[in-house]
Amino acid sequence: MKKWIRFELLIVLFALTIVTFEGCKEKSGSTSKELALNTEETKKVEKKFPKKPLSEAFKKYWYAGNAEITSYKLQQARYGELREGTAVLIYVTEPFLPEVQVKADGSNASNIPVLKLNATKKYLTGIYPYSIMSSTFYPVHDNQHALKTSLSVQEWCGHVYSQLNNREEFEFTSHSYFEGEADQNLKLNKAILENEIWNKIRINPDNLPIGEIDIVPSLEFFRTKHQDMQALKAKASLTTANGMSSYTIDYGADIRKLTINFTTDFPYSIESWKEEFKSGYGPSAKILSSTGTKIKSIKTPYWRQNSNKFIALRDSLGL
Repeated sequence: MKKWIRFELLIVLFALTIVTFEGCKEKSGSTSKELALNTEETKKVEKKFPKKPLSEAFKKYWYAGNAEITSYKLQQARYGELREGTAVLIYVTEPFLPEVQVKADGSNASNIPVLKLNATKKYLTGIYPYSIMSSTFYPVHDNQHALKTSLSVQEWCGHVYSQLNNREEFEFTSHSYFEGEADQNLKLNKAILENEIWNKIRINPDNLPIGEIDIVPSLEFFRTKHQDMQALKAKASLTTANGMSSYTIDYGADIRKLTINFTTDFPYSIESWKEEFKSGYGPSAKILSSTGTKIKSIKTPYWRQNSNKFIALRDSLGL
């Protein structure tokens, strides 16, 4: 009797093993199918947005496992006066998930390689500080608009957050402590983004848009001016002299003029910039020039340097 029971138990265990094995096979097949779909989606995207080739110089510079960090002396116009401060541009390449539009944690056939720019500004307005940060994710193959750009502004009155996602249309979301612009959600027709220009310069300035253009000014411009998000008409030009190039976006005398100065040769390092616009309110408002002038640039994997022993690196950047 006991031998019969043991035999039955062996039969049951064998059956369970077979079921489990078949279940794993089905799951494995499902995963393969999902990967195939991802590959198919990638092919569709590549057909719609053909990849521009990357130079060997680009690959060697941007895929060496480091970020490029550059500090700038900042003079920022705010409330009709110039403020002293610092700015930092952090460029790094990353894999990007196009659907959820965030940095990818792992390798996937549908990932889009991007050159990310995190740009920060810090300055004082009287007793209280301003802290501004924008992030822009732009495809390294320079074949479509930035996939996402976002902005956060913090100061003692409160803080605001804005985000623009590149989907079928541009999808814009904003949250603010101001009553008239508390929570916004809207869609825009696609146009050139001023935020993406800073990435395009670093990839290939020959592809910068020139002439009469429709362009969405920076998210910072809309938030600090408290204006509605929209594309504006502008004139764009590119000039070169003595190893330096200057790209200018002129929105008109009553709005704003931005000039970005960078080295003509690769890696097209941004050396300085200048913004001219009316600052202040009412009859006391006047045209002032905000400027950023390069202090120092380093290449380093900053995400692994959060120990106190790395604080000295800030001194090397003049921060």
